[in-house]
Amino acid sequence: MNATGEPTGIKVDLQALFATPIAIARLPSPNDLNDRLRTIILAREQQTATTAHSNRGGWQSTWDFGEWADEPGRRLLQFGQALADRLTRHRSGQQVHLDWTVNAWANINRAGHGNEFHTHPGALWSGVYYVDDGGTANDPTLGGELEVQDPRGVATVMYRPDLVPAVPDAASMGASQTLPARAGNMVMFPSWLSHCVRPYHGTGTRISVAMNFSV
Repeated sequence: MNATGEPTGIKVDLQALFATPIAIARLPSPNDLNDRLRTIILAREQQTATTAHSNRGGWQSTWDFGEWADEPGRRLLQFGQALADRLTRHRSGQQVHLDWTVNAWANINRAGHGNEFHTHPGALWSGVYYVDDGGTANDPTLGGELEVQDPRGVATVMYRPDLVPAVPDAASMGASQTLPARAGNMVMFPSWLSHCVRPYHGTGTRISVAMNFSV
């Protein structure tokens, strides 16, 4: 024992197994694409009524984004498919190139709008691309973060909620973590992961494109 009562001479190999994969990828030189997507999506909002799924306020398009978003939309979905390929392996470890089935939709959130917790059944990967973060990149107090829940639920903290393992990010065990929206970034995660969008409190327009990848 040392002076603080800790054991000495013991080598510990502490591994955090069964991690949940969440990828954040930045589209190369996204500004021009974002400008074009913003124009297309805002025009679509004026032409069609919102759908109602997980959204609390705001506007959500039908799930055929790839059919009406023209070349900018196709470019974005190609980027998403390339990312899904990169994140997927055969259980043997071999790289795969899958014939993905993709459905995607656009979201527009203004002051007070968000999305309740939900999952995406029937898909392998789900992603969200930020066309316009509504100013949250410069002012995080505006909200609008993507929030993901611990898929193990509260089981990890039922006995002593005040105690956690000495591993990175352990403070979120049994709870959730947030990922800020950044224009030009795509976030991809397993479709079974429960997630929501916290209310946006800015005066701008927060625009994103959500997508599902199934096989």
